[in-house]
Amino acid sequence: MDITWVTERIGLGGGIWNSKNMEEVARSGVTHVLNMQLEFDDRPLGEALGIHVMWNPTDDDFLPKSVDMLKRGVDFALEALEDQEARIYVHCAAGVHRAPMMTLAILCALDWQIEEAMALVETRRPVVDFADVYVESVRQFVASRLESKSNP
Repeated sequence: MDITWVTERIGLGGGIWNSKNMEEVARSGVTHVLNMQLEFDDRPLGEALGIHVMWNPTDDDFLPKSVDMLKRGVDFALEALEDQEARIYVHCAAGVHRAPMMTLAILCALDWQIEEAMALVETRRPVVDFADVYVESVRQFVASRLESKSNP
């Protein structure tokens, strides 16, 4: 399996696709999977192994992504990470665009500055390509979180 550990508890990579790969994901200690790919739903594979899977299907079309889509994934990840034993694997088909975008949003929700979070992800997983439109989508998401915190 193509898992890059960005932090001790947040992994990033490409598609799982089959039960053999999901078993490998489970052996790596992953308890939660955040699947960003439109192409394949991992939920049945995860259920069989007791892994919590959120399917957040997103097209890799280089168009702006909604705050709501990013919020769904971030909320799932933050809830998972409340359990100190949890490890989450964020993936899309190749781990180059969509999963890095979501990982960036998760790190920002964990109080990372966007530039430092991007540098961390790119250092750990050099194949990442942060498309400008996706980074801007994360910036919009971060701004919406700040606005909701200041206007409860």
